[in-house]
Amino acid sequence: MSGFQHTAGGQRWHFTDLKDLLAKATPARSGDRLAGVAADSDRQRVAAQMALAELPLRHFLSESVIAYEDDEVTRLIVDSHDAQAFAPVAHLSVGDFRNWLLGEAATEASLAALAPGLTPEMVAAVSKLMRVQDLVLVAQKTRVVTRFRNTLGLRGRLSTRLQPNHPTDDPAGIAASVLDGLLYGNGDAVIGINPASDSTGAIIELLKMLDGVIGGYDIPTQSCVLAHLTTTIEAINRGAPVDLVFQSIAGTEGANASFGVNLALLREGRQAGLTLGRGSVGDNVMYFETGQGSALSADAHHGVDQQTCEARAYAVARAFKPLLVNTVVGFIGPEYLYDGKQIIRAGLEDHFCGKLLGVPMGCDICYTNHAQADQDDMDVLLTLLGVAGVNFIMGIPGSDDVMLNYQTTSFHDALYARQVLGLRPAPEFEAWLERMDILKQRDGRFLLGQDLPAPFRKALARLS
Repeated sequence: MSGFQHTAGGQRWHFTDLKDLLAKATPARSGDRLAGVAADSDRQRVAAQMALAELPLRHFLSESVIAYEDDEVTRLIVDSHDAQAFAPVAHLSVGDFRNWLLGEAATEASLAALAPGLTPEMVAAVSKLMRVQDLVLVAQKTRVVTRFRNTLGLRGRLSTRLQPNHPTDDPAGIAASVLDGLLYGNGDAVIGINPASDSTGAIIELLKMLDGVIGGYDIPTQSCVLAHLTTTIEAINRGAPVDLVFQSIAGTEGANASFGVNLALLREGRQAGLTLGRGSVGDNVMYFETGQGSALSADAHHGVDQQTCEARAYAVARAFKPLLVNTVVGFIGPEYLYDGKQIIRAGLEDHFCGKLLGVPMGCDICYTNHAQADQDDMDVLLTLLGVAGVNFIMGIPGSDDVMLNYQTTSFHDALYARQVLGLRPAPEFEAWLERMDILKQRDGRFLLGQDLPAPFRKALARLS
């Protein structure tokens, strides 16, 4: 009989192929049930996890969850695999690999060297065998450092994306949110706007506005307007001041096609960003967002569970050396992650998998109002990700995005996480905050400035 088997409790369980085994071993979530690939019972799930634990890691190099001939993401994964980097763990099973990751041999240096030898299916598989504390512990060992105008991902640092979205792209409303965020020490990862308009002209005006703020106050950070890749390329061709090139991506060719992109277009976008040479300390010019359930919502999952599809998206991201990648973990909705427990688990899985693959992972710690989740759940995930060494989180006024209509983390939440966990902003940005008398760290505590910085006062005076 082909496939995989395991006997538990006197019952023989059979799993038809690798993607069936991975799906049945996945901790419960609504998206896999919707797709019809989830385990039918906890007993079947445990049997699948036991069978998966016995599977040699080498098997992932001989069986693909989506055929090589049918999917360019699979071809990318197979063709870019580094056998030499894989060698230190090539003799292990998935269960043994879990033990290795939790042991002393898995250090920051050894994990960085291993990353090119791991496939997304391998890291997805081992994550399915892990408790929450395991996901946190291993991710905490792992660092992925990137640079553009500042240095992100260093140990002991937590960065934020300042997200000043506005339902009509009103410049005054955006500026007010930017000022508010900066005064709470947010914005070192990026000042990034989700535009309400898809007009190239409108996008260029937003880019010019952000460029004026960053240049005018000499802020060591980068901007991004999260338009479609083709719009950003057109903006670059028109001479717009583009720092980061953004695109939502997924883990299958079909899902990426639903976003209107493929690997060739992503290469074109990265090359366009590099030609501008706007980075001062590095040239990581790409920003990607992902999310469990995107392949299923596009009917392009090929029967693969949503968490494995998500890990495959990180292989796409890895190929383009991004500055930032974040999983928008609860944004797609309860059809895919039903409640707070599933969102928390998914956020930690995504961060773990991305980091192991060498991707600079952040997380939009979020939920929609029709999910069975609340801000207490987000506080739990925020704290766990802070302990796990997440590269960056979101900072949004009042944690309520009035343009995208979802709940995420606020400017204050970053202060909380930095305070309680002893984390600091990116070093270049931290120095700027101190020079501007916005935020200082003294004896392990963060002190906010009592007065509006003089340059900001002058700007406001001119407006009045």
